[in-house]
Amino acid sequence: MNKQVLEAKKKAVVEINDGLKNSETVAVVSYQGLTVAELQELRRALMDADACFGVYKNTLVNRALKESNEPDLSDLLNGPNGFVFSKDVSKGPKALVKFSRYHEKLVVKGGLIDGKKASAEDIVTISKLPDKNGLISMFLSCLQAPVRNFAYAVSKIAEKKPAAAAPAPAANAAAPAAPAAN
Repeated sequence: MNKQVLEAKKKAVVEINDGLKNSETVAVVSYQGLTVAELQELRRALMDADACFGVYKNTLVNRALKESNEPDLSDLLNGPNGFVFSKDVSKGPKALVKFSRYHEKLVVKGGLIDGKKASAEDIVTISKLPDKNGLISMFLSCLQAPVRNFAYAVSKIAEKKPAAAAPAPAANAAAPAAPAAN
């Protein structure tokens, strides 16, 4: 085997390993039938979602999966495949599923979610979840709700009751005491 080819393959395996290490979600997709313009559109959509799309030989992906002790995806690795590496669990799959709605030739086969094998349905389900910031916002809203409801109840009670009249100052207390007459 030519040394240049061997080096290129080793470089590809290292690139795949880096993608696996730095990604929370890896999706395997069939892109057969998409035009070059559609693939560029997909790459742009994924780039906006902090994800990337790559095409690698299935044997090199299998080798990289074995080296990084990831689950076996050999049942998904038949035919031409594209691989979507997403740093956020839901952003990459969300962009991928949205793109596949308008381009039926892009088919999600499955992949990895946090190092565990996932089916195509799992990838679609993950895409429907809000991103990390959305989940944090929802959680904080749940924590804030009891305090907000209590403050609302107190303000309504305060509006119902008329303000208690302030006691009028005593007339004798306000005037200085006169000296006693002898």
